[in-house]
Amino acid sequence: MNDQATAPKVRYFDQIAEGMSGEFSKTISEADVNAFAEVSGDKNPVHVDAEFAATSIFGQRISHGMLVAGVISAVFGYHFPGPGWIYVNQSLKFKAPVFLGDTVTAVVTATKLIPEKQMIEFDTVVSVGDKVVIDGTALLMSPRRPK
Repeated sequence: MNDQATAPKVRYFDQIAEGMSGEFSKTISEADVNAFAEVSGDKNPVHVDAEFAATSIFGQRISHGMLVAGVISAVFGYHFPGPGWIYVNQSLKFKAPVFLGDTVTAVVTATKLIPEKQMIEFDTVVSVGDKVVIDGTALLMSPRRPK
């Protein structure tokens, strides 16, 4: 599910079952962190200033947590369940730093179907290798089928 060269598949509520999952991986680059700092306005020096970051508890620059969490959104909006799904809620627990050059993998798993609302709850986990760096839960609303 990581190939963006192919068109994303639209899935509807009735095509998802508990336990189904999707994933996406991305290497966090210096350009990503700098662009996120500009777009978001979060120019905390632990993200953008190597000299300052060297004096932090991390000893080097780290990615913005919300940039890393954005990889979860990439799964939902493009890979699984795919285009048209709308974020309703997301909880996040930041468990470990992500350093520039780390490859993060976000995995989302459907855990609860809510048919009366056409919504699904998902477990969300972002890892660097075997280390979980973010976990949480999300609630998404299904797109409507065209008539």
